[in-house]
Amino acid sequence: MSQKVAILILHGAGTPEEDFADDFMDRLSYRIGKKLKVKNVEEHVVFEPVFWSAIFEPEQEELWNRLKNSASLDFKRTRRFVLEFLADAVAYQPTLLEDQNYDKVHALVAEAIQRLREKAGDKAPLCVISHSLGTIIASNYFYDLQYKQENIGAKTKLHTNDTPIEKCHTLTLFYTFGSPMAMWSLRYIDFGYPIHVPSSLMKKYHPNIKGEWLNFYDKDDVLAFPLKGINEAYDQAVTEDVAVNAGGIFTSWNPLSHLKYDTNREVIKRITNGIVRTWKKVNDR
Repeated sequence: MSQKVAILILHGAGTPEEDFADDFMDRLSYRIGKKLKVKNVEEHVVFEPVFWSAIFEPEQEELWNRLKNSASLDFKRTRRFVLEFLADAVAYQPTLLEDQNYDKVHALVAEAIQRLREKAGDKAPLCVISHSLGTIIASNYFYDLQYKQENIGAKTKLHTNDTPIEKCHTLTLFYTFGSPMAMWSLRYIDFGYPIHVPSSLMKKYHPNIKGEWLNFYDKDDVLAFPLKGINEAYDQAVTEDVAVNAGGIFTSWNPLSHLKYDTNREVIKRITNGIVRTWKKVNDR
């Protein structure tokens, strides 16, 4: 039996539906199947989406209803997206409270990685695909595991076992798109320090694998930025900033491109290539 690649998917801001990743997983599965020339893709890769916005959704809905009913507002669709993005970002931030949202969100990530471990094994190479605010959540989650374990909350610890994949030792591929990580870097001295991709311990389990961090951005997406220019550490950590034209005729030329990366051919092609290359290396094919 071959070693499967474990794929974790985190959505961005905007309160999507719970099945937000279904179409994207279908596109990736089709491409992976074509590249590997197999029909049973599930025997080679496994997926786990993280529907983290479920934690904030009820309060956001209530706040939006209160605000839109209190006054006549223009640009309601854009205004609601901005509200949800900012509300998610504010609500997610670490606090001194014991029962904090930061820990609740990370616990969902930990549970998803547990399920990946159950389906793909303790040492499965881990691929993380994240969008928008989901890139911040993924980065923070793995940063805590790599550098700041004292930041890991009680709920997250409860769902994290002592296995290589759950301890971030097999983190191999990191794909970020529509990422506002450059703005988040303002919180830190000299704009902070990025996570290691691949994990510095990955070679212990899979010495032949070459990991990568690809950051996709659209120049019309006002929330997304290239990352290599943040500082020298990011320049070394990020394999490539990839400029793409996300969206169609009505969205590719404006800020709504932020919501369309998961349909972009270049994004899907580059992610597929990384996953297939990793599967072949770990299985010596």
